[in-house]
Parts: sequence; C-alpha cells; structure tokens
Amino acid sequence: MSKCKRVLLIGGNFSPELTGIGKYNGEMIEMLSNLGYDCTVVTSYPYYPHWKVQEPYTKTCGWFKKEIKVAMGAEIHPIKVFRCPHYIPEKPTGLKRIISDFTFCFSAFLKIFELLFSKKIDYVLVVAPPFQLGLLGVLYKKIKGAKFFYHIQDLQIDAARELNLIKSPFLINSLFKIEKYILKKADIVSSISEGMIKKIERKYQREVVFFPNWVDTTLLSPLPEREKLKNNFGFEASDKIVLYSGAIGEKQGLEAVLDAAKVFQERPGLKFVICGSGPYKEKLQEQKELQKLDNVVFLSLQPFEMLNAFLNMADIHLVLQKSNAADLVMPSKLTAILSIGGVSIITASKGASLHDVVYKHKMGILTEPENTSLLIEAIELALISDNQSIRKNARSYAKQFLSIDEIFRKFTAYMP
Repeated sequence: MSKCKRVLLIGGNFSPELTGIGKYNGEMIEMLSNLGYDCTVVTSYPYYPHWKVQEPYTKTCGWFKKEIKVAMGAEIHPIKVFRCPHYIPEKPTGLKRIISDFTFCFSAFLKIFELLFSKKIDYVLVVAPPFQLGLLGVLYKKIKGAKFFYHIQDLQIDAARELNLIKSPFLINSLFKIEKYILKKADIVSSISEGMIKKIERKYQREVVFFPNWVDTTLLSPLPEREKLKNNFGFEASDKIVLYSGAIGEKQGLEAVLDAAKVFQERPGLKFVICGSGPYKEKLQEQKELQKLDNVVFLSLQPFEMLNAFLNMADIHLVLQKSNAADLVMPSKLTAILSIGGVSIITASKGASLHDVVYKHKMGILTEPENTSLLIEAIELALISDNQSIRKNARSYAKQFLSIDEIFRKFTAYMP
C-alpha cells in the first residue's frame, strides 16, 4: 500500500458481539487496521443474539455514540466506531425484523450523511444483512466516488421467503428489486459459500467473489486431555457432551435436539448442551421442562477467552439448519469447530454446498435436515466411533482454507 487507504464499514452488527456477523465484522476491521488501513465503522449497539442491548451500552443506546478502538499493533490509526440507535424487538418476528432493519438503516443514513462532509473514504464495505444497507454504499459511492464493496453473509430476502417469515409476494418482490439495484451498483460483490455465490450469479448475472468466513487457527486449536476440561463447565470428566453452541432461532430446528435427548434419556453420562441466546431459547426451555429432560443443559454464551476450552470439551458438535435454509446461510460456528478439530454432525441436503465440501474433505458426519431419526442415528454413530480421522481432516481443512491471514491476503488484493 503506497499510502494509507481509508475504509468505511457499514454493518448492522459489530464487536463486542461474540457470534454471527458481528464477530466477523469486528475481526475484519481489526485485521484491516493491522494491515495499515484507516478504518471507520457505522454500526448498531451490540444486541445479538440476545435481542436486547448489552452492558455497558444500555444507558446510551437511545443516542448516537462515538468510540475509539485500537487494534493491537495498529496504534497509528485507531478505529473510529459510530454506534447508531435503532428499534430492537424483544421477540423478533418477520415484520418486527423488517422494522428493526429499517430503523437502523435510517439512523445509519444520518451518520453517513454527516460523513459525506468529512475527508473522502477510499473503500466502502457494506455487510448484509440488513441488505438495504447497500443503498448507503451506493449513496456514498455516487457522491464521494469511493469503491463500493457489498459482502453478503446471509441471503436475507430468500431466507425470509423460504422460512415464511414474510408472506406477502408484493413485499418480497419489492425487496428483490432493491437488492438487484444494489448489486448492479456495487463494484465488488462477495459472499461466503459456493452455493450462495451460484444463487446470486443465477439471479443477477454478475460475478461474485468468494470471501469465506475465517478462523484464527492459532487461537482456536486442539487441546490435550479434553476430558479434564469438562470439570471447568460443571460436568464430570467421564460425561459425553453433545453440544449445540450458537444462535437459538427458527432456522436451526433445535427441537430436534430435545427429541434426540428424549431417546437417549436412559444413557448414563450423556449430556445435551444448548449454549447461546436467541428468540426461541425460552420456548425450548419450556419444552425441556414439560418433557422432564434431565439430560439437557442450557448455558449462556461463553466469553471469548473460554471459547477454545469450551469447544474442545465437547465430544460431538451439532451444526443444525432446516432444509429450506440450505445454501441461504453458511453456519459460522462450523469454522471454529473445524479449527479445534471437532467432530461435528451437520444437517445438509445432498447438492447443497455445505454438504459437498464436508463430504469431499471427510471432516464431519452428514445427515438429512429435519429428520430426527437420522439425527439420532448420526449421534449414535459418533458416540461409538473413533473419529480421529474426522478430527484430523477438520483441523487440516481449517488451516488450509479458513486461515484468517490467507483469506485477507486474497481479499485485500481488491483494495490496493
């Protein structure tokens, strides 16, 4: 880089969120800052996956707030973070999510309008969802002449239609028209999976760059004596732990975990652990109590400094999604599981990109989505098998294809 280039990230989620898009947005900006870019962020207050603003931001969440963050080794160009207020529904529905997205887009527009009168930014990175944030990228590009990158983490409109979150054909078609306009105006469009890329290219006939979710393979790595780690989280060293860790929402189909736990209820020392937050957690806890499932344990999200040990202590990891969400989302939790050499049971239909890559590299146990009988069979298989080849293949894949350094080396080639 001949001179320090200025980058603006517009995204609805950001650090210190520990899961999902916020985690990746935070790590992306820290990485760019470390590489010498001068970074600015327009984002929301941290709320995901709890669906409420988290401490210590609760007292200021109704106002705009500026923060200065310093990435390690990048003290010359501290990261400027602008937090924008927006409506956060306690119990999100399709309509409430739309309202939430639009309120954030409006408050973010006010901040972007203010930035139009500041020094020009060279690259605007918009991360979707919310997909309509791309309109702000178009606006900044048209007025200031920046290069506009549009990165798609989740095909939000497709998922809303397939999961029946939005039932109005008129509304769906209107949203697709806005998305088409954004993609037409973007200089670079990228996404996180081959399946999503093919879907975007078929719909809009334009090139899409592969920019996968990454993992720091040095921070998340296999640990010895995994059984002893279980004591740190309230389990016996002899327990077998089947872990789901991540967002607790509709597209995961987590009712299947309770169904499986019921079948294995008499298996001594076998625990099903659901770790995370989300709009369906309370419903699942109620179902657990009604079915008297003593072998199901709910935990809150673990702090990042405990994540490596927490993931390593699990014997089996569950990566679940419904069949109609295939190729619309790429489960971000899988990158961390692969990095620690975890044994994962993954629900993915044949022909989906997730199924293809796991099958090709033999780095997990595949089963059909929304089929509890097959899920139970997969858990039984994982419990009685050695699984060392899966662990080795998972770790090898993470180091070869998901390393944060290699991914950003390729991506920043578009940002000379």
